[in-house]
Amino acid sequence: MLKSSFSGEKIEAGCDEVGRGCLAGPVVAAAVILPMDYRHNLLNDSKQLSKIKREKIKNDILKDALAWAIAEISHEEVDKINVLQASLLGMHRALDQLKLIPELILVDGNKFKPYKNIHHECIIKGDGKYMSIAAASILAKTYRDDLMEKLSFSHPEYGWEKNVGYPTIHHRKAIIKYGISPYHRKSFRLLPNQLSLFR
Repeated sequence: MLKSSFSGEKIEAGCDEVGRGCLAGPVVAAAVILPMDYRHNLLNDSKQLSKIKREKIKNDILKDALAWAIAEISHEEVDKINVLQASLLGMHRALDQLKLIPELILVDGNKFKPYKNIHHECIIKGDGKYMSIAAASILAKTYRDDLMEKLSFSHPEYGWEKNVGYPTIHHRKAIIKYGISPYHRKSFRLLPNQLSLFR
């Protein structure tokens, strides 16, 4: 069972991002403030949940959260500032949009840039430990998955409705055959050095 609070007394915003390892599309970050003693039997790291469960939990989060926000960092921005900085910037942009000011920020992972004068805690695999981070991971993932599915309508050759931009064999084969789209990250290694993978 995930913990509902880190401090037990402060207004906590959980932050997470998705899309760092993708070849195309934006990095998406989210920030969520849940009620202090929030409970949800299904809430977990978004990667551990089916799409159907993520959608159900997303709707519960949007209904139950005290505040929530989602931010995009475009593929062009990723190319300019690198994907780590894009992830940090995305979390800051999400925090900027919150209608409630947190007293503590819980961040999934081990990297974060201080935000204003608010204390933060970096938590390795935090999306599997704290509800607010798990909630942020679900909002970010469902938003980004929907976005990549919409983009796949104009670029069906890459299979984004299934791989959401990650470097699958199908995705890389399509890059070899069709070249890159306007949504690919040009700063990424879009193809491996050894193309024997595709034989």
